[in-house]
Amino acid sequence: MDREMQFKTIVAQYCDVKAEDMTDDLRFREDLGFSSLDFMSFLGELEDTFDVELEEEDMLKIFTIREALDVLAEMKED
Repeated sequence: MDREMQFKTIVAQYCDVKAEDMTDDLRFREDLGFSSLDFMSFLGELEDTFDVELEEEDMLKIFTIREALDVLAEMKED
């Protein structure tokens, strides 16, 4: 499973959208119905799964699927 599908599979655990049906422009709160608690739990799961540590400034940049994937990609490059 590639990183993007693995990421979307994690997202799918928190909403009613299947991983294969997710588009990059979906917003976590508005489109996927994430609560603040859901989003924080989701970020923790991302950190564990992808072995990264998200800083507050990184989290503030994340509103859509694409933005989250971009932040992960940037972190893996470091």
